Amino acid sequence: MNAVQVHVRKAALTDAALVELPLGPLADGAVRLAIESFSVTANNVTYAVVGDGFKYWDFFPAPEGLGIVPMWGHAQVIESRCPEIAVGERVYGYLPMASHLDVLPGRVSAGGFTDMAAHRQPMSPVYNSYTRLAADPEHDPAREAERMIFGPLFRTGFLIEYFLRGADWFGAEQLVVTSASSKTAMGLASVARQSSPGVRRIGLTSKGNVAFVEASGLYDEVVAYDDIDRLAVVRSVSVDFAGNADVLGRIHRHFEDALAHSALVGATHIEARSTFGAGGEPLPGPKPQLFFAPDHAVAFFKAHGPEEGGKLVAAAWREFLKAADGTIAIERHKGLDSARAVFTTMLAGHIDPAKGIVIEP
Repeated sequence: MNAVQVHVRKAALTDAALVELPLGPLADGAVRLAIESFSVTANNVTYAVVGDGFKYWDFFPAPEGLGIVPMWGHAQVIESRCPEIAVGERVYGYLPMASHLDVLPGRVSAGGFTDMAAHRQPMSPVYNSYTRLAADPEHDPAREAERMIFGPLFRTGFLIEYFLRGADWFGAEQLVVTSASSKTAMGLASVARQSSPGVRRIGLTSKGNVAFVEASGLYDEVVAYDDIDRLAVVRSVSVDFAGNADVLGRIHRHFEDALAHSALVGATHIEARSTFGAGGEPLPGPKPQLFFAPDHAVAFFKAHGPEEGGKLVAAAWREFLKAADGTIAIERHKGLDSARAVFTTMLAGHIDPAKGIVIEP
């Protein structure tokens, strides 16, 4: 039996090809996963764009100069040499753009396990954890597509709100987010509406996405990027999901000292991505701070414990699903060549926020 992987050229991300590799004997203690489904979102584009800097290419090794883009999805155990994991079990977690993955389970519990493969240990444990669906409080068999599309991004939004609320929102009256149509921004807006209703939510987006963002009902006000100057200058927190240096600069110059905190998350506008505040003229207001979700996730679960923390996330997730219901049309595509095609299309900036793409290898 052969495995199929999508190899991306790091120096030219649109150069992606399918490669077949033989599946060798399974190592002692390891488990072989057949990948059933994963989503392709702007999040995966970010993984590739900042791949070397954040070690995203290191999770699933490929030949020199090439990389395998990580995805979030579901897989089934088809072979096991780990007595605690049974063939037929289904899991959710970090997967390669591929047909199969071998993992080395450790820290096994009823709820999940960690891949203890040596090459993955330098990276955040958040990415190395797999949940066993039979005991997963977030799992709903009818909403698996939504979890793949929104789940990881929602969790980042959840952690941003948790961080800001823990800092008493830096005294801000309103939250201003860029790329308001992005799934992470929608997750943040949903959790803020639930947990911090006193903070006004402002969504910035392109003119073409204003109607979509307004229809979500997650924001108190939706403003096109060209109209940033009309925003009320009150004490505010900005969360930049776009990575567009021009937009970030305009936000800082508009609010100046009224901007209490400036957070940087992701880089969906790769053609004009920010250098995270480095270089060029200093921006007025606070220095932008990079929000790295895995570090905050570790701190969150350390504070609350895996069981209680999982319940808190699951409760907020269920509320978000209600809010997001009907906002996207789920498209299912068969085969890894479809994954390659969707990914390269997204790299070109052709991302329809009203569509959620699920690949079934």
